[in-house]
Amino acid sequence: MPSLIHLNGPPAIGKSTLSALWAERHPGTLNLDVDALHHLVGGWRDLGGRVHDVLRPVALAMASAHLAGGRDVVLPQCLTTVAEIAEFEHVARTCGAGFREVILFTSRTEALARFSGRAGGGDWDEHNRRVVAAHGGNAFLADLYDRLRLLEALRPDAIVVTSVDGAVDETYTALARALDAAEPV
Repeated sequence: MPSLIHLNGPPAIGKSTLSALWAERHPGTLNLDVDALHHLVGGWRDLGGRVHDVLRPVALAMASAHLAGGRDVVLPQCLTTVAEIAEFEHVARTCGAGFREVILFTSRTEALARFSGRAGGGDWDEHNRRVVAAHGGNAFLADLYDRLRLLEALRPDAIVVTSVDGAVDETYTALARALDAAEPV
């Protein structure tokens, strides 16, 4: 049975890195990194930081098509409401697939530091920095973190994995072990 694995967590926690590793090590898995799709939307920079709202229906359709083909999907995406997550869970269930939810965490202080110290500089990273700054910078990121902690209590089947800064392989191993130990719901 295929599964949709949702990697949730604050910005810069390692969702995209771990998702890419997971897909690479599980051939046929779709790495549905919504951040990588933004260039496909004309004027994505002009959408007031709401490009994900435009892309969410596309991501849902992509997940549905891939799952219906009997293949896994890994979704690295910060979603902070039950309703947002429920959309992807519904797609999995409709396709007869399992849904596995992982929240990557570190301390609040480290999560904020990781975003400000994030290497890169590509179009999306620069845009993301501007959007975060426009929404209040560290206060906005702290609020995201707090909403994810509240979400953890609302999603009792979610698996929590500690993301260790600079320890990608160790964090990946912890993720893989946690997913192996937990049954898809």
